[in-house]
Amino acid sequence: MDTNILLENGTNELEILEFILDGNSYGINVAKIREIIPYQKVTPVPNAHPSIEGIFMPRDVMITAIDLKNCLQRGQSEEKGLFIITNFNKLDIAFHVDQVIGIHRVSWSEIIKPGTTVSNSEDGISTGIVKINDKLIIILDFEKIITDISPETGLKTAEVDALGVRQKNDVPILIAEDSALLNKLIVDSLKKAGYQNLIHTENGQEAWDVICECKEEGTLDEHVRCVITDIEMPIMDGHRLTKLIKSDDATKNIPVIIFSSLVNEDMKKKGESLGADAQLSKPEIGNLVRVIDSLVH
Repeated sequence: MDTNILLENGTNELEILEFILDGNSYGINVAKIREIIPYQKVTPVPNAHPSIEGIFMPRDVMITAIDLKNCLQRGQSEEKGLFIITNFNKLDIAFHVDQVIGIHRVSWSEIIKPGTTVSNSEDGISTGIVKINDKLIIILDFEKIITDISPETGLKTAEVDALGVRQKNDVPILIAEDSALLNKLIVDSLKKAGYQNLIHTENGQEAWDVICECKEEGTLDEHVRCVITDIEMPIMDGHRLTKLIKSDDATKNIPVIIFSSLVNEDMKKKGESLGADAQLSKPEIGNLVRVIDSLVH
């Protein structure tokens, strides 16, 4: 899908596609979407996860179809509606939905963490909620949905074990990642790789607050000598954080690594224009360690 948001730098905005499932409004970041097509009959896969409807081949590319209604414990989808075909974490996946409403441009600062407003079926697979025209749109965590269905597509922590025994390293690294699970996995993996001096925050604003506090205290070199950031985060996203760091004379030499499921060719161009020193897709935890090694030594 063509969207102007990819042409803009560090605006702290995103475009959300609103879609309907079982009468409720949900959202997905437009940057994850390749195209939207009418439902096509799929070929069932023997012994597959209950949420996998099957496979189909539009334009000679095999794609797995996920029944989003089943993921949300709302029964099975009927053979109608639409497929939202996505690309993230280097995977092409189709999500079966009832209806697409349209695209909304919002600021990450408008997105709040899910709380009691989400039902049990959405608990744990919602990254945030945004209110548009007096309607709540629940933004789903599509990465977690896929990882729950197929764990081998998640963060490949075994890659760190393959690096072998490593010396301890006290280089201070600041991490901005809103997923509690991924935050823990990244921290545990980096500690296993020898990096012990880690500060982890839940979004770009928290990370920037740490940087500003260290600037004021004159302790920046002691506490932040490398930044690892996700892109999608409430309040402040990783692109805005990167822009702030690289636009400030006091911080512009700090290496910034964007570590996100959204790292594709379009997003790489955006990250490069903002001054990111490296950009990696989230499964590549082994490569993340190698890139940190090269940037901090």
